Amino acid sequence: MSNDEIPTMGAEPSRPTPYKNALASFIAADTLFGCAEDIIVVATGWLIFSKTKSTFALGMIGMAGFLPLIAFSLLTGMATDRFDRRRVLALSGAGFSIGAFALCWAATLDAVWPIYLIVVFISSAKAFLGPVSKALLPNLVPQGGLTRGVALTNSFGGTARLLAPAIGGLLYMAGPTVPFLAAAAIGAAGVLFCIGIGPRPAARVETTTNSKWSTLLAGFVFIWSSPIVLAAMTLDLVAVLLAGVSALLPYYAQEVFDAGPWALGIMRTAPAVGGILTSALLAYWPLERRAGPTLLAVVAIYGLATIGFGLSTNFIIALVFLAALGAADSVSMLVRQTLVQAQTPDAMRGRVSAVHTLLAGSSGELGEVESGLLAAAIGVVPCVVVGGVAAIVAAVAWAVLVPALRHADRFERAPAAS
Repeated sequence: MSNDEIPTMGAEPSRPTPYKNALASFIAADTLFGCAEDIIVVATGWLIFSKTKSTFALGMIGMAGFLPLIAFSLLTGMATDRFDRRRVLALSGAGFSIGAFALCWAATLDAVWPIYLIVVFISSAKAFLGPVSKALLPNLVPQGGLTRGVALTNSFGGTARLLAPAIGGLLYMAGPTVPFLAAAAIGAAGVLFCIGIGPRPAARVETTTNSKWSTLLAGFVFIWSSPIVLAAMTLDLVAVLLAGVSALLPYYAQEVFDAGPWALGIMRTAPAVGGILTSALLAYWPLERRAGPTLLAVVAIYGLATIGFGLSTNFIIALVFLAALGAADSVSMLVRQTLVQAQTPDAMRGRVSAVHTLLAGSSGELGEVESGLLAAAIGVVPCVVVGGVAAIVAAVAWAVLVPALRHADRFERAPAAS
């Protein structure tokens, strides 16, 4: 074993605790950052729609989130592989806290453009947070424990994030600045937990004479050379881009269900309910076979749930469909993350994770833009239904056009870099 490799928990029976503590600290930090993000999302969406009553304005939140992902995606991957991943994680989380505190000021203004600028700043921090989280986790689990590690992270994170959107909605009822103050405090707590993520995995970057640009593009090159990884990433991009409903939830809460910010918080929580239940089951009964068919099936289920939600006029029924949507998305995320992490050498994992975050984030953020524009053009309900149908069509198309994904069976970990 080289000096750069991280020993497994079983390699030193007398010293398993530091690695368990590191994983626990990572899960705590990742969960708290997720909570802060959820509270910010709920409060920002309600704030924008209350000021503008425009689905187009809601869609522009997605654009503000998308631009930093494009601007920083390649740089974040190289930074994740070159620098202390624990410090990159802490600095990214600190960005959440600073941005949330700035939103307290923006919430008191009549203009909405400062809100968009601050969302750009927060999304810049998020652009680093995603890749470093995905790259760091495999260093904190033993060989063969990656699937369980991803499921545990999703399960613990989902448990806390189950409450965060509802809390965000309730806090908003106390005043538009209150949820942002809470998010700033939660993000700061996550930064403190980053201290416990040690010992630090050494950054692993190949020593080459390639240009920096070639180094940045290495993640794209690797993904392009792996049909299964490429197909899994692009399927998620297309499905979420076309079938995302998150941007329109403030409209449903205010206009369809005639409710307040508490309803938006509960609607944001419903997918987490389905997701946490599914992640908890997968943590104890992890997926080991039929990875490709499972991914294709849950994307189709995601589309069906989207259609059901779009046609709902009853609040409770809408929550059921949102929970089903979250359950399908949870399985999709688990399969996709595990496939990508397991098949990527550690020396490349940061850059590949950066591309993964770019595609996943782009689909979500551009999905908000697309749904906002399409809803303004044809109506909110037709927009959601069309998106659900498109997700089902995408799942069928990938099954036919990408046999490698359809036949993907086991999760196999890439060999360690020598």
